[in-house]
Amino acid sequence: MAFSIGVSVITIPAFSQVKGDDDGVLSQQAADRDKAAISNAVNGWWTASMKNHDQRIAWWREARLGCFIHWGVYSVPGGLWKGKKVGGYAEHLMRKEKISRGEYDSLLIRTFNPVDFDAGEWVKHIKAAGMRYVIITAKHHDGVAMYPTAIGDYSIKNSAFKRDPMAELAAACRKNGLRFGFYYSHAFDWEHPDAPGNDWDYNNPGGDKDLFGGRNWYDAHPELLQKAVRYVNQKSIPQIKELIAKYHPDILWFDTPHKLPLSENIRILEAIRSVDNNVVVNGRLARSSERSFGDYINTSDRPAEFYPVQGDWEAIPTTNESYGYSRYDESHKPVSFFIRLLAKAADRGGNLLMNIGPEGNGIIDPRDTVILHGIGEWMQRYGTSIYGTTASPLPIQPWGEVTAKDQLLYLHVFSWPANGTLTVGGLQGKVKKARLLNSRTPLKTAVVNNGMDLQVMLPATAPDSINSVVVLEMERIQPTAATVARLLDGAGLTNRLLAYDAQYRKGLSKGDGKIAGYYVGDIANPADKLVWKVRTSRPGTYRVTIKYSSSTPEAQYEVTAGEQALRGVTGNKKGILTETLGNLQLKAGENEIILTPTTNNKAEMMKVFELQLTASEK
Repeated sequence: MAFSIGVSVITIPAFSQVKGDDDGVLSQQAADRDKAAISNAVNGWWTASMKNHDQRIAWWREARLGCFIHWGVYSVPGGLWKGKKVGGYAEHLMRKEKISRGEYDSLLIRTFNPVDFDAGEWVKHIKAAGMRYVIITAKHHDGVAMYPTAIGDYSIKNSAFKRDPMAELAAACRKNGLRFGFYYSHAFDWEHPDAPGNDWDYNNPGGDKDLFGGRNWYDAHPELLQKAVRYVNQKSIPQIKELIAKYHPDILWFDTPHKLPLSENIRILEAIRSVDNNVVVNGRLARSSERSFGDYINTSDRPAEFYPVQGDWEAIPTTNESYGYSRYDESHKPVSFFIRLLAKAADRGGNLLMNIGPEGNGIIDPRDTVILHGIGEWMQRYGTSIYGTTASPLPIQPWGEVTAKDQLLYLHVFSWPANGTLTVGGLQGKVKKARLLNSRTPLKTAVVNNGMDLQVMLPATAPDSINSVVVLEMERIQPTAATVARLLDGAGLTNRLLAYDAQYRKGLSKGDGKIAGYYVGDIANPADKLVWKVRTSRPGTYRVTIKYSSSTPEAQYEVTAGEQALRGVTGNKKGILTETLGNLQLKAGENEIILTPTTNNKAEMMKVFELQLTASEK
């Protein structure tokens, strides 16, 4: 059967069912489909569109901190549906409770009336928090356009609220010098009869029932792809173009690309570039295992740690565990979490797009307001150490993070040294002056450890209890050679050796970076060892603790340093386990810390989160 995609025609054989089909043939057809889309992009329009990539993303690189806003008709119930508490992501209410399209319309869309919505008030809080760009949900997975769209009737134009909040927020942002853009759920839509996701009203693929082959339904059942293409043609592309024409966004943010085949995601990006080659597009629209077609990469939701990423990237933490407003979710993180996460992201060359979920009446959740205010107080004093900075040229530091800009290094000190001496490991280049940020008074410095490190003499009391910033004015910032290992603290701080930062063979899996997911997995046999190269300024004894999870009890492994070995056995408890293995004697200079399974296992024996090394007197 043939169907139209833009100006081209793709022909796909009609398969009535998967049973009896040759999986190899289907896989090859899927590969050919995506290969053709990739080739068309790389050899034509996409490569041409990337010629001004640096120019269009320059403001984003400078901003470093943005505000994500999940706000929709789902914000009114806020996790409460017909007297029942609904946990998890509050914006997924329709899917979780299997609310029909009609009921969602009559009970939520038609009655939506955020009388307290004030775009200027929102922007006042956001700007005061030091945030430089705003991205709001123009259409989330529920399919509801949060503006008076001309495409379809699933929109707040049919609500009791007769204003355009997207226009008001765009105007308020521009008035206050903030960049503005939209989140748009291009691939996942629970109201459209042809879109992936709704398997309770329409029996469609892409939903919780894993119908028609599950995640890769479009390869297992290519005859169903024409429906999704129809949705993209009728709603997704027209509404995206409508948003560009009506509001002229600086950035477009997409999500859940796996709900559609790569060929469709690329086609949507091509449609965007055909009308606007200056709008920044995130990496969750179109990506393959080899290439991201967006302007930057996104990490996973709700990160706590970051795995190494090359190029431009962005993380999207949220104040609690839900993105949309949830009246029952009290898991709001402290201000310190976000301030330190921001420095950690900037240290690695990334942005933080921090999410808030305003209430259905249009008021920012007071719990979020407290967090915004706390971030803003810190940014007012120290924002210059974040805006426009680049990744640290230094190895990992045990006391905090490092950002760079021009000829300045900003030392973000989370753990103020009790002895008043901060050791900066692996510093290359001459320091002209050291000082506290916002102070002109010079601090004394000394080059130590054969010129490998620098000591900075600090005041007895930290200027900030969360993150104090020390500035090093350099003659020239010089990246530390890759061969220079990280320097361990030998005076009481815990040295966290994250599995993310180890050397390991290609093929081992990485967790998503969440609090319970910052691991390296698939560790099963001696070939799956993790290696950390470290340095010590003097010989010392270090207590070694491991954080891991395992579904294989009594599997054996060891942590070694030279000829020494600490042996461990995986436990039989679920969750993340923290166990002290014993002490290692580390020599002055370079050491290799190696974690290795000592038996061959057919399946994964453990996921490793980190080793913790703490200097000990014993």
